[in-house]
Amino acid sequence: MKYLLIAIVAALLFIPFLGDSHLFDWDEINFAEAAREMIVTGNYSQVQIDFSPFWEKPPLFIWFQALSMKLFGINDFAARFPNAVIGIATLLTFFHIGKKQVDEKFGLWWALVYAGSWLPHFYFKSGIIDPAFNYFIFLGLYFAYRIGYAEKAFRMAIFSGIFLGLAVLTKGPAAILISGLTLVVYWVYNKFRIYIRIPHLLLIATSAIVTTLLWFGYEIASHGWWFVEEFVKYQWRLFSTPDAGHDQPFFYHPMVLLIGCFPASLFLFSYITTARAKSIYLSQPTEGKDFRVWMWVLFWVVLILFSIVKTKIVHYSSLCYFPLSYLAALQVYRLLEGRFTLKGWNISLILVIGIILGLAIGVLPLVGIYKNELIPHIGDRFARANLQADIHFSFGEMAFGLIYMVLVIVSCVLLFRKKVQRGLLCLFASSVLMIWITVVHFVPKVEGFSQRAAIEYYESFIGKDVYVKPLSYHSYAHLYYSRKQPTQNKAYYTDKASREKWLLEGDIDKPAYFICRITDAEPWRQHPNLQEIGEKNGFVFFKRK
Repeated sequence: MKYLLIAIVAALLFIPFLGDSHLFDWDEINFAEAAREMIVTGNYSQVQIDFSPFWEKPPLFIWFQALSMKLFGINDFAARFPNAVIGIATLLTFFHIGKKQVDEKFGLWWALVYAGSWLPHFYFKSGIIDPAFNYFIFLGLYFAYRIGYAEKAFRMAIFSGIFLGLAVLTKGPAAILISGLTLVVYWVYNKFRIYIRIPHLLLIATSAIVTTLLWFGYEIASHGWWFVEEFVKYQWRLFSTPDAGHDQPFFYHPMVLLIGCFPASLFLFSYITTARAKSIYLSQPTEGKDFRVWMWVLFWVVLILFSIVKTKIVHYSSLCYFPLSYLAALQVYRLLEGRFTLKGWNISLILVIGIILGLAIGVLPLVGIYKNELIPHIGDRFARANLQADIHFSFGEMAFGLIYMVLVIVSCVLLFRKKVQRGLLCLFASSVLMIWITVVHFVPKVEGFSQRAAIEYYESFIGKDVYVKPLSYHSYAHLYYSRKQPTQNKAYYTDKASREKWLLEGDIDKPAYFICRITDAEPWRQHPNLQEIGEKNGFVFFKRK
C-alpha cells in the first residue's frame, strides 16, 4: 500500500503541467529533436540532429522520449514525461532500499528529503538525460554493493552490469569511469579489502558489455568505427577543455550543491560534524554501515571528478543528489530518534538560505512590474530587449516568496524548540510546495522573457517548406519548433561547416529565413542578401532576398 501511495504522490508532483513552458535550449530541445527525427525518419538505430548523424549521445533516453511522443504526440509534455517516470521510480527505489537498510520510516524520509530539495525535484520535471543516467548508475553501484550481502551474489553482479550498461547507453562511458573510480576508492578506503571478487567483476563487465553491445555492436557493424572514434574525442574534449561559457572555478559544484540541494545539503553538513555518533541501523548493522561508506565514496568521487573537469555545467554533479539525500536522510532520522540535537549554527544556516531563496522568489515579480525602470540600468542590450516581453506580474505574486520565508522561519523556530518532527515536516513539505509553484507559475514567465519570441518565430514555419537558421549563435530550437522535415536538396548536407554560407549565398531551392540576437544584428543588417522582416524581445528576423 505504501508503494502505491508513494507512486501516486510522486506522479502528482512530477507529471502535471510538464508542457506549460517550452523546452529550453540547448539540452532539452537537443534530445527532444533527436527523438522527433527518429519518428519522422523511422530510423531508431542512429541518433540524428538535422537529419545528420549525431555522435555525442547514445540513444536510450532518446528512445524513451520517442516512445513517449508516440503515446502523447510530438510536444513538450511528451519530451519531459520520461523523467517524471524516472522520478516516480527513484522515490520508490529510495523507499525500498531505506526500508531494507533501516525501516519504513527511514525509507519515507529519504523519499521526502529528495523530493523536498530544489534541484533534485526540479530535474524530474525536465527533459534532460541526467536523471535517467544517474538512476542507472546508482542501481549499478547498489547491486555491486549487494554482492557482499545477498545469498545470490552472482545474480547481483549480473544486475549491476546490466544497469551500468544501461547507463552507458544513456549518456556514454562516463558511467564506467564514475563506477570504476568509486569501486577503486572504496577498495583503498577499506584498506584493500573488498568482497567483490574477480569472478564477480568479470560477470559485471560481461553483463555491461552485452547490454551495451545491443546497440554499440549494431552501430559498429552497420556504420563502422567512426561513431566510436568521434564519441571518444567528444568526451575527452569535455573533460580536458572548457566549452564556451562553461569554464567555472573549482568550487562551482560545491556551491551548486549547497544552494541547489537546500535543505538536504544543510543536513549533510550537520551529518559531517556528527559522523562519530552512534549508528541508527536497526538490523544488519554491518551491511548498513557499508552502504553508508559506498554513498560517501560516490559523493566525493562525483564532486571531485566534475570539479576537475574543465567544462562545468549544473547537472554534471547531479549524481551527487543520490548519496547527498541518503546521508541527509540518515541525519534527519537520527534527529527524530533523539540521538543528537541540531546545533544553533545548523538551524541558523537553514534560516539564512531559506530566506535568501524566499527573497529571490518574492523579488522576481518586482523585476516584471518595474522592468521599464530597470531597463535603462542594464548594460546588456540583449537582456534589456528580453525584458520588453509582454509578461505580466502582480504584487500579489510576491506572496509566494513571503509564504516560503514564513514557513522556513516557522520550521526553524520549531527546531529551536526541539519540536523536531513538526519542524522537519514543515521545512521539507514547504519546499515541495514552493518548488511545485515555482515550476508551474514562474518558469513559464521566465521562459517568456528568455526565448519565447524566438520559439514563436520558429513555430510560424510549421508546415511550410522553408529553410530556417539562427545566425551567430547555436540552437536546436529552429529544428524542433519549426517541425523541420528532411531536406531533399543534397547540397544542404554536403558540408555542414559551410551550410550557413550556402543558405545565405548559394543556389537554394526554397525560401530561407534567419534569426539572430539583437547584439549580433548589425553585420547581418548590412548583408546584401538579407532583408530584415521583424524584431521582437531581443531577436531580429531576416529573410533571404
